[in-house]
Amino acid sequence: MNKKTPLFKIMAYTFLSLFAIMNIIPIFWMIVNSFKEEQEYAANPFSFPATLHFSNYTKAWEIANMNIYFLNSLLITFVSLVVTVLLGSLAAYFLARFTFKLRGFTYALFLLGMLVPIHATLIPIFLIMQKMSLIDTYLSLILPYTAFHLSLTVFILEGFMRGFPKDLEESGIMDGAGVFRIFWSIILPITRPAMATVVILNFIYNWNEYLFALVLITSNSLKTLPLGLANFVGVETASYTLQMSALTIALVPILIFYLLLQKQLVTGMTAGAVKG
Repeated sequence: MNKKTPLFKIMAYTFLSLFAIMNIIPIFWMIVNSFKEEQEYAANPFSFPATLHFSNYTKAWEIANMNIYFLNSLLITFVSLVVTVLLGSLAAYFLARFTFKLRGFTYALFLLGMLVPIHATLIPIFLIMQKMSLIDTYLSLILPYTAFHLSLTVFILEGFMRGFPKDLEESGIMDGAGVFRIFWSIILPITRPAMATVVILNFIYNWNEYLFALVLITSNSLKTLPLGLANFVGVETASYTLQMSALTIALVPILIFYLLLQKQLVTGMTAGAVKG
């Protein structure tokens, strides 16, 4: 069963190649058209640009007010990410490596969070933020983003940590290390593959999230990049090429993040699949 026949391999590679091409073509088309003039795009949306108009990116950056929205998105995304991974890894460590009375119940509570549709909580969260006077602040986005992703983070990391041999901790205890020292110096470094998986998933969600930002943020100085892209379409800015330039700019951080963590991501997903 483990040995794959040549026919199976050919079919698998063909399917994966077609799937990859289907995903790459729209992105490639968007990038190519982001360098065209509007008239050139209207004449033939599927041709290559005669001249590369880098000025589209400058205009898109200015029109979408990206110097503010881009930085806001970076700040909110990274703070949410760091808090989620820190809390999630600690919770996963205690759930995976310790036995206590309410362990099963606590783990079930985290898993329950994965079943709740995130946007179904929009109105309750709005009311809570209003009561706490946090509407139109960075915290109004950082707190929900962190809470929503703790479930998935704990689920992935707990499953990964559960497979570690007990010898790791026993050697740390013999060297005089405490619980947090063992977590920081032994457990956390070997959890990097699974950590990369949750980091990329959380980054993509936080970076692209639109609805909570639309409802909870009203000040222009606090808006995030998705709101800036949504405001892009207007009477003066109904330009497809400029919109594609703005979308390409928004795509760059995700690509960089993915390429930096690609190796760890594949290792983590493979390990998770084997253990699952």
